[in-house]
This record gives sequence, structure tokens and C-alpha cells, in this order.
Amino acid sequence: MPAHPAGPRHEDVIDPHGVPARPGDPAVMSDLDPAIWPAGARRLPDGEMEIAGSRVTAIAAEALTPVVVLDERQVRRAARDYAAAYAATGAQTRVYYAGKAFLATAVARWLDAEGVGIDVCSAGELETAVRAGVPGGQLLFHGNNKSEAEIARALEVGVGRFVVDSFAEIARIAMLADEAGVVADCLVRVTVGVEAHTHEFIATAHEDQKFGLALADGVAAEAVRRVAALPSLRLRGLHSHIGSQIFDPAGFEVATRRLVGFAADLAAEGIAVEEVNLGGGMGIAYTAADDPLDVADMADALVEIVRRECDQAGLVLPTLCVEPGRAIIGPAGVTLYTVGTIKSVDLGHGVTRTFVSVDGGMSDNIRTALYDADYTVTLANRTSGAEPMLSRVVGKHCESGDIVVRDCWLPADLAPGDLLAVAATGAYCRSMASNYNQVPRPAVMAVADGHLTTVLRRETLDDLLALDPGV
Repeated sequence: MPAHPAGPRHEDVIDPHGVPARPGDPAVMSDLDPAIWPAGARRLPDGEMEIAGSRVTAIAAEALTPVVVLDERQVRRAARDYAAAYAATGAQTRVYYAGKAFLATAVARWLDAEGVGIDVCSAGELETAVRAGVPGGQLLFHGNNKSEAEIARALEVGVGRFVVDSFAEIARIAMLADEAGVVADCLVRVTVGVEAHTHEFIATAHEDQKFGLALADGVAAEAVRRVAALPSLRLRGLHSHIGSQIFDPAGFEVATRRLVGFAADLAAEGIAVEEVNLGGGMGIAYTAADDPLDVADMADALVEIVRRECDQAGLVLPTLCVEPGRAIIGPAGVTLYTVGTIKSVDLGHGVTRTFVSVDGGMSDNIRTALYDADYTVTLANRTSGAEPMLSRVVGKHCESGDIVVRDCWLPADLAPGDLLAVAATGAYCRSMASNYNQVPRPAVMAVADGHLTTVLRRETLDDLLALDPGV
């Protein structure tokens, strides 16, 4: 790549997504939109933010920053709402929580207590759920490359469903189930050829990606036949997942039509489909621009789509399963950071951006760098009447792409030591965290009625060095 002189890059740096409108009233920067922030988040009379009865300064003092704070009641309520919404449709339904969003034993116990199953996709996620006391039958095991050890452990604990993803895996599960003297219940993951309108890395139902077995070329049909023919496997149904951060059921309609049509073709061969699992992907509000569908409205829409397609195909309505993850835990999470340095950069054409560096970054939230994700941020330890300044919240890592919030407005009197709160970080932040630059991963704390408990303790330097035999 040829080198060129550096210079102002405001044309392509300032506005890749659209800078939020400058607040006319500085007080707006302190507002906590209930569509974005946890239900337990509010401003106290002195301007400090509290979450579920705990002041953010107290949380930061106890857990240090960065720290992910979960409103426990909101997680539980979201799980109940999902289970209730699908039960109210009158159909046979089942809700699984997608553990990849974030999983710890405390969270697994909350969800199990609220009647929600858990889908896992690794030995670690499986063991977390098992050690939390979740019965194996409440678990669904995903993954495109399950090892023999993972499958054997899943069979040992009595996992309720395997979502099979390849011919090799079908043979592998069948062999291990036969050796264990059990019959493994399976769903075949079908790639239905639907493109969800989302980021390409989280769109998962088009053919050119690693998940599933394609419907278009007959591979999925052959997989179903193989599962149905093996005595140590039991075909339960079909699985499809079209992507993430979806606000409209239209994509599910196309996927369902194809799945039900496939089920009708299988019925003509004498192969029954008892379950249809439409995966997860229900979106949440990260910013005021996001408008997710109400849980009950989405449930009604999905069940009606399946019912209509089954009626037209002459099929009995199967059990309908869904796998929300982000939608259950994402809105309940807030990440607290401490401001370290602040510096302004002249971008030319009368535009100045202020870089606000915090004590975390891409090691605790990779989503901005990976998916161009947008977030809402606010000054948390106080309110301010200062004028808004165009800001970029960045991390402490040795990467120019280490950005937490790309474009936002923060008070011009922001100072080192202030606390910033970033909303909707319950999903895919701590679960995707790394030790880049040998930075310890943050704690996760749960708050309920002003009581603070540790979900995951903060890593220490000793934790990191414990893996290094040279120490």
C-alpha cells in the first residue's frame, strides 16, 4: 500500500454512522432513556446514577473499574417475559437462553429458576450450566465442531438436544451415544438461504458461512435421513438461525416458510418433525435509533407465521423453540469506566473531537471494533450543566481501533476520575473479553435492592501469570 501524507480525515472519520445530534439542552446528556438503560437505573437528587439501589461510586469503589453491573431483577423479568409471552400464544413452545451472550453460574441459576432452558456451545458453557445445577434435559448443545470429549460429557449429563451441524458430527454423536448405551435427541441445523439485514458477521442463514446444512442443494435432507436411520440418534426436529439484532419478524417468515416446506417434504418420506427451532437474534436498543419489537408482539408474530405455514402445508403444529440471549441479558448490563486522560484534536473545517480515554476498552468490549456497534454513554457520578463536546470514548489498549463509543456528546467539564456508564453491555462484552496487552478481565457484579454480589470476580495479575510456567 503506498504511503501518503497524513492530514485531517473528518470526511471519513467523523460520520461513518451519523453523529448523534448535538443536545440543545446540556441537561439532556444526563437523561436515562428507559428503552436503553436498565429499569433499576436512575439519577439520585445529587445527580449520581444508581443501579438497582446501589450508587455507581460505591460499586466502583468495591469492584474497581471497569466493571460490568447486572440488574438481576431485570434479567429475571426478561426471562419470565419471554417464557410467558410464548406460553400465551397457546402453542407448545420452549425458550432457551443463548449462553454465549454471557454465562456464569449465578446467571444460569436465575434463568433455571425462571423456567428458561439454556443453549451451550462449548465444554466451558456446558460445565458452567451443569455446575450451576441446571438439569441436563434443560440444555441444548450447539456448535459446528463439537469434540468427542464435549459430546461424551454432554451425553453423560443427559443434554436434552444436540443441534447437529455436519455429516461428521452425526457419525460422531451416533458412535459415542451407542458406546454409552443411550439415544441422543437431535435437531438438524438447516441453512435456509435467508439474509438477515444485520452485520455480515452476525448474519448466519445464508449459504456461504460455516454454520448449518444447506437446504438448497439437498445436504440438509440427507443429514435428516442419516439421523433418522441411526438407532442411537432420535430426530426431534429442525433448527434455523438467521442472524442477530433483528427488529422485524419478516426474515423469520421467509425462513419459516422454507423450514415448514422442508418438513412437509420429509413427512412425505415418513419422517416426522416434532420441533421447529427458529434460533434467536431478537434485537435490543443500544441507542435511541433502535426500535426493537415488543416480546409479546414478536412471540405472537412468530407463532402465527408457523401456524399459518403448517396449516397450508397440512402439518400438525410442531413445538416452537426460540433462543434469545442478548434480548434477555443485554439491556440489564451497564459497564462503568473511570476517565483517565482527555485530549482534543483539531480535525479541520472547524471541527474538534475530544478523545476520552478510559481504563478498559476493546479487552472488555470488542463489539465496537468488530461490528461497528454503537452505544449510549453518560457521565455517571454527577450531572453537569457544561456545554456538550463531541467525544470519542476510547480504551487503553495499543490499537487505534480501540473504541468503546465512537461518537457521543459529553459535558465539556469532564475530568480525569469521573465515571462513565455505557448502557446495554450485558451481552457479548464480558463473554468476548480478552487479556490483550495482558490486561485483566473485569468483574461482573449483580445488583438487586441495593445489595451487590459478585457474579465473576475481577482477574488479577497473579491470575494471568499463573498460566505462565516461566514465572
